[in-house]
Amino acid sequence: MISIIICSANAEELREVSKNIEETIGVEYEIIGIDNSDGKRGICAVYNEGKQKAKFDILCFMHEDIEIKTENWGEVLLNIFSENKEIGVVGVAGGGYKALAPSGWYCVEYNFPDRMFHNVIQGYKFKEKEDLHAYHNPYSEKLSEVVCVDGMWLCARKDILQDKPFDEDLLKGFHGYDVDFCLNIFGKHKIVVTFDILMKHFSEGNFDQKWFETILKLHRKWNAYLPLTTSKLVSEKDIYLTEKRVIKNVVEQMLEWKYSFSEIQRVLISGAKSKRMPLRLFFKGYVHLVEQHFGIGDNKLSKDSRP
Repeated sequence: MISIIICSANAEELREVSKNIEETIGVEYEIIGIDNSDGKRGICAVYNEGKQKAKFDILCFMHEDIEIKTENWGEVLLNIFSENKEIGVVGVAGGGYKALAPSGWYCVEYNFPDRMFHNVIQGYKFKEKEDLHAYHNPYSEKLSEVVCVDGMWLCARKDILQDKPFDEDLLKGFHGYDVDFCLNIFGKHKIVVTFDILMKHFSEGNFDQKWFETILKLHRKWNAYLPLTTSKLVSEKDIYLTEKRVIKNVVEQMLEWKYSFSEIQRVLISGAKSKRMPLRLFFKGYVHLVEQHFGIGDNKLSKDSRP
């Protein structure tokens, strides 16, 4: 049986998704829709409240701008948890690599098949684009093990959240909660993506500077343990080269967003807490910062984009 917890910003969307759940879930359930239309509470606080109210052992945290297409998806979900007791979290999109450099649940610069796994119809709210059926199952699996899943639809065993709730003290807004929650249980419980449940997500998300500020907080918390991967095939050299690319891109993005030299330097110093990456990685990141900030080297930012 499933308790579905929704942080609601729009009463009409909540009604629509509730009707969709009723028509498709196929098992006993409850919906705990918590009104947060004024946006005064962060999603972590709302989800923790929903967890306390839930009466079933499987919790499903989901956005309200979703339409689930799969009939009897509740049976599929319950079977996943019942057939493998090691599984603690199930999603429909996730990444097999979590970068040390500030990033979301997947890393664009990680050029390997397990970069992401998903089966989602992606709609677009902020861009004029047609819906896209995003399907990536590189190993032709029913379940793929990942480091993090996307919070658009995230299901977990209730007992896990008793010990490891969402971090409402650190995360006061609406970003980063999915990555933080998964990092908190990674290595203790399996986190997987299922390809047997299909849904449409009506929004692609907005990865702006506000989102990035939350990611910086999250990384200060987890840097010592990153990077992480579920891959057994990727070498330490591959990981090093990936992080080198990501750090350079982060430096350039932060400069475009007008972060100061010292602010970017602090991000590099924080990353040096990693127990996995050598210090030379952060020295190279610092050199790249100096080159970009002062307009030297082969890949200078334009004068207008420098702070």
